[in-house]
Amino acid sequence: MACAYTLLAAGLVARARQARGPPAAMRVPDGPPSVTVLKPLHGDEPRLYQNLATVLRQDYPGPVEVIFGVGDRSDAAVAVVAQLKADYPAPAIKLVVDPRRGGQNGKVSNLMNMAEHARHELIVLADSDIAVGPDYLHRLAVAMAEPGVGAVTCLYRGVPLPNVWSRLATQWIDFHFMPNVLVGMVLGLAKPCFGSTIALRRETLKRIGGFAAFKDVLADDYAIGDAVRKLGLRVAVPTDLVLGHLCAAASPGAVLRQELRWARTIRSVDPAGFFGSLVTHPIPLATIAVLWSGFAGLALGVLGTAVASRLLLQLLICRFIRIRPKGLILGPVRDYAAFLVFLLSFWPGSIDWRGHRLALRSDGTLASPDITGS
Repeated sequence: MACAYTLLAAGLVARARQARGPPAAMRVPDGPPSVTVLKPLHGDEPRLYQNLATVLRQDYPGPVEVIFGVGDRSDAAVAVVAQLKADYPAPAIKLVVDPRRGGQNGKVSNLMNMAEHARHELIVLADSDIAVGPDYLHRLAVAMAEPGVGAVTCLYRGVPLPNVWSRLATQWIDFHFMPNVLVGMVLGLAKPCFGSTIALRRETLKRIGGFAAFKDVLADDYAIGDAVRKLGLRVAVPTDLVLGHLCAAASPGAVLRQELRWARTIRSVDPAGFFGSLVTHPIPLATIAVLWSGFAGLALGVLGTAVASRLLLQLLICRFIRIRPKGLILGPVRDYAAFLVFLLSFWPGSIDWRGHRLALRSDGTLASPDITGS
């Protein structure tokens, strides 16, 4: 079954690539809306300056302001923002330093503080480790202008640092996360909304209760999309706009902590669907069958089919996200690691988030665990 799913995924990825067609016409019927970009920051991450600078180099005809937010004046990101202000005087850049904590989700608390300073019609929030092209805001405005659209979100691919752990983290995004999302979208099983980018009108944000409505939620991006849909509006996902997400993991522990957080987040949003994602691990399942059967010929044949189907899927994903197919030989090894994370995600544990440990309740909300003596 897992091999069949992988072959189905390969076919649907190829179909999604063909259906994407040429880029959408860069035209907004009622003129370009004014845009406020919100970038919550925490610390000086690898390539932080380079990633943030991409949103300041926009070919956008309307008014744009970019608001960066931190919770502490001593945060290392403050110096990065100061350098950006010096290097990019054209966009209106603001830095909000506000220590107020509105809930357990630190990112959402930061957004709550930043939103008080936003002036424009279209609100765009995006993670700090995302790199975008110069047509980013224009494409968001075009997608937002479609009838019935209440928010726009974006697919993203992994961007590695020059170390093996970062490359392995990138492969999880590109070869596990991405195909599962595309399959879910094509079959109508997934309704994604990603922290890579969420664009919505100021009025829509107000109707869903503002950022304060998500102050204690782990999967705040998914919850925002769900709230928009409950208004009877659609969350658009332009498949011709794939952003770059920097994978900064520098150790096996960092990879494990990050992917456990992602896995537990997905499980909190869709427990049944997450359990069903067992079929997305054909190589580990086929390996278990080989060991269980005592290396029977049929089981070895299934393992060979699993490896071949995974390599095919990886090649098609590379074509979809327009990257060179490098390091595919790591794919089977990466599949075993992804399967281990899948199993560990069912084990009770805290969420590691930017150096903070948080407990995840059964309803998907966050709480501070008692870590005395740990």
